[in-house]
Amino acid sequence: MPDFPYAESTSMASDNNTPPFTTLPDLASARVGGRAVATNDDFFASKANLVQPAAAIFIPDKYTSRGKWMDGWESRRRRTPGHDWCVVALGMRGRVAGVNIATHFFTGNFPSHASIDALDTAKAPAARAYAAEGSPWTTLLPKVELGGNCDNFFAVDNSRPWTHVRLNIFPDGGVARLRVHGEVAVDWPRVAPRGRSVDLASIAHGGIVLDVSDMHYGATNNLLMPGRARNMADGWETRRRRGPGFDWAVIRLGHAGTINKVEIDTNHFKGNFPDSASIEGRLAPSDDWRELLPQTKLKPHHRHFFGQELKRVGAVSHVRLNIFPDGGVSRLRVYGTLAPA
Repeated sequence: MPDFPYAESTSMASDNNTPPFTTLPDLASARVGGRAVATNDDFFASKANLVQPAAAIFIPDKYTSRGKWMDGWESRRRRTPGHDWCVVALGMRGRVAGVNIATHFFTGNFPSHASIDALDTAKAPAARAYAAEGSPWTTLLPKVELGGNCDNFFAVDNSRPWTHVRLNIFPDGGVARLRVHGEVAVDWPRVAPRGRSVDLASIAHGGIVLDVSDMHYGATNNLLMPGRARNMADGWETRRRRGPGFDWAVIRLGHAGTINKVEIDTNHFKGNFPDSASIEGRLAPSDDWRELLPQTKLKPHHRHFFGQELKRVGAVSHVRLNIFPDGGVSRLRVYGTLAPA
């Protein structure tokens, strides 16, 4: 497999202004457990906002006792030498392909420059290390210039896995969101010891949606997120099909494996769930898809579990969920045991 799975598909990153690495999971998102754990200053706006999964918003007339309310992290105006920083514990340890230092709605108060450092540790770093120059930190993104009220995308050339990043801003100001896109590094002996069956499609286990026929509503990687969907927006839903055919999503599993159970959850999809679904699998580099689950009727707002219905097709590295003819699915779980490396 390539170092980063976006090399396998380009159709989901067709916007020339959006780098392909943005199709990878956001390792820092609060949705997968990311947390802003320390900062030297968040006087105007909390560090916790940096990793919120929703896009930043602006409310013109909203103020706090400290000044204008902003949906991001914002430090006070610096009157001494130095710079501000914020340490983020990644929700998923992984190799970083690129970042977005988004400054949306920060116009006259965004930092002029930023850099990012990283470290990999099995336990929380000591407080004395938060502001340390050099060790234990490694430079992930050298100092770069930022634009205001926009996305600031930067590719990262580093293949090591990390657990924490530190966003440094120069000299001060506000950042709406920090997105750290990359590939999850999974400790498989710990996750799936001695033939334990695990969800190989889980985003926490390195699963990723490579391609879909349609993503009109909802982000495709919602399918693989932890927990059940909060609402319809927290799933994958296609537009209403007006011609022949059906919709589909291709998922690269975090590890090749033999599938023994599948869950298709239509939670919250009541008048717009697919009539039926099927699942196929293949083992890369083969392009031959094999039927894993025959086309099967689905119910609205329901968790469907399939075990005995699955065909024995051997190990697979990719699965394709087909939905007939269209509609919404909130979660897909693909349980299996690891194939030999």
